[in-house]
Amino acid sequence: MANSRTAVKGLGEIAIRVNDLEKMQEFYEKVIRLEVMKRFPQAVFFRVADGAGGHPQAFALFDRSEKPNGAAIHQTTPQEVSQKLSTLDHVAFEIDLAEYESEKARLERQGLSVETTVFAWAGWRSLFLSDPEGNTVELVCFDPSAYKP
Repeated sequence: MANSRTAVKGLGEIAIRVNDLEKMQEFYEKVIRLEVMKRFPQAVFFRVADGAGGHPQAFALFDRSEKPNGAAIHQTTPQEVSQKLSTLDHVAFEIDLAEYESEKARLERQGLSVETTVFAWAGWRSLFLSDPEGNTVELVCFDPSAYKP
C-alpha cells in the first residue's frame, strides 16, 4: 500500500483576482497590516508568515484583467470579479489570542463592521469583516478556554 501521508508542509500562497488593485492593496496593507513582499504592475504579494523550506506563506492579489502568468485575458466584454460568482468562501489569517480584543476595537474604530464567532469544536475565536470588494476576511486565534470538543 502506498504511503498516504501528504508531502504538504504548509500553505504556500493564496491568490485572488480583484477589480481595484490599488484599493485592495491599501486594505490588506493598512487595515489587515500585511507586509508587502513585492508589487508588480498587475499584482501584489504580501508576506503572511514564515513557511516551510524557505518559501514564505503569502497572500497575493491579481488584477482581474490578467491571468496568473501575466498573459492578458481576451474577452469581448470584461466581467468584474464578484463574491457572488466566486468559489472563494473566505480567507483566514491567524492572530494571537492576546491581540483579539485590541484588533476588534482597532477595526471598529476604522468604521468597519466586525462580527465575532466562536467555533467551540476547534477552540477558535474569530473576527469576520469584509474587504472593499466583498470578500470575507477572518482573523482567527486559538483559545483553549473556548475549546469544547
